[in-house]
Amino acid sequence: MLFLNLVFLVMKKFLILFSLLFIVKIGCSSYILIPMDEGKQKNHLKAYGIAFWILQNDLEIEWLLNYRGGSFLIKYYNDIEKECVIRGVSFDIIADIQAKAIKRAISDPEVNQEVVKLEKSPKIAVYTPPGKMPWDDAVTMVLEYAEIPYDKIYDSAVINIALPKYDWLHLHHEDFTGQYGKFYVSYKNATWYQKQQKESEARAKRLGFEKVSQLKAGVATRIKEFVSGGGFLFTMCSGTDSYDIALSATKTDICESMFDGDAADKQAQSKLDYTQTLAFKDYTLKTNPYEYEFSSIDGTMVRFKPKRIPENQDVFNLFEFSAKWDIVPTMLCQNHENVIKGFMGQTTDFHKRFVKSSVTIMGESKALGTVRYISGELGQGRWTFYGGHDPEDYQHRVGDPPTDLNLHPNSPGYRLILNNLLFPAAKKKKRKT
Repeated sequence: MLFLNLVFLVMKKFLILFSLLFIVKIGCSSYILIPMDEGKQKNHLKAYGIAFWILQNDLEIEWLLNYRGGSFLIKYYNDIEKECVIRGVSFDIIADIQAKAIKRAISDPEVNQEVVKLEKSPKIAVYTPPGKMPWDDAVTMVLEYAEIPYDKIYDSAVINIALPKYDWLHLHHEDFTGQYGKFYVSYKNATWYQKQQKESEARAKRLGFEKVSQLKAGVATRIKEFVSGGGFLFTMCSGTDSYDIALSATKTDICESMFDGDAADKQAQSKLDYTQTLAFKDYTLKTNPYEYEFSSIDGTMVRFKPKRIPENQDVFNLFEFSAKWDIVPTMLCQNHENVIKGFMGQTTDFHKRFVKSSVTIMGESKALGTVRYISGELGQGRWTFYGGHDPEDYQHRVGDPPTDLNLHPNSPGYRLILNNLLFPAAKKKKRKT
């Protein structure tokens, strides 16, 4: 009996000691590090969703620029640990002394790294047409995959000045020139195309515009005002060049009769105003309504002429910026890979000679003479253009099924989209109202 009592006392002391050690360990392990380097993160895309969820809960995040692929550092909370487990996001629990050592190393002026605080979750809007269209959109797919909430808005909301309540706006695959994506030659008899044109014309009339092209020009102008007032604009594929073309063509008619009922202005090219655009200059319009192209900006065809570029050679390189001096482009380029595989779209990338000198080029293909990923400032806001349609589908076509992002949780091409989403969380400037 005495022996059993001794065993019981020893076990009791052991349990108390174990509990104390466990408490000390948790007390010391006061930070969660979400690594974003290659091979260390199971799901890069959902890691951004975790970051957004933390901001929604009014907690701060430190974004460690260029440290292990742009990792995130957060004070330890049990709920955050649980959420990472639920969403399949890799994380490490580290002690306060380890977190301080990481930030001290980053602060070294000789190290191209920086710590940026993310303070508030941005309110997100996606400019997208109502109803199911015959194409999908990479941004809305990755937002939903990462479990990041957003509002859907379209022409009436933009014209009626709903944008100022948002921080971040994405333009769904869109044609702002009023030419319906220049799909006429291939899809003029398709039910979806005819329905789209009919609904667009009716919407323009309801909003007080005679033509769809005039409505889209009005929408483009409102969006420009949103950016100038402090908003952030992100768009891909034809939402890039068609948007700038619409801004430059507000004083002329570039649409032929099958699009708006009357002929285009024969002097339209000379009436373009490049001072109104965000990114592009000196481009030439493609006026043939049967040609699937808006202007000379797009670099898609350099992959086919004079000789076809193999898919595995179609890549672009991200630029490296100074994390301590060029914080914004550094944020937008965070990744675990610097060479990104290319992907096509109606607008795949941009001929460099048509890009304004004020624009920051963040990704380019030197072999093709094109740029893929660009950004710039306007007033108090910022915009980013990203060429191509789907970063994980090289030649996505109208009607193709959407990409299953469960198969691409570590996509570096999709990461660039989500970098842009977090940028407004670090902004300090006040918005104009």
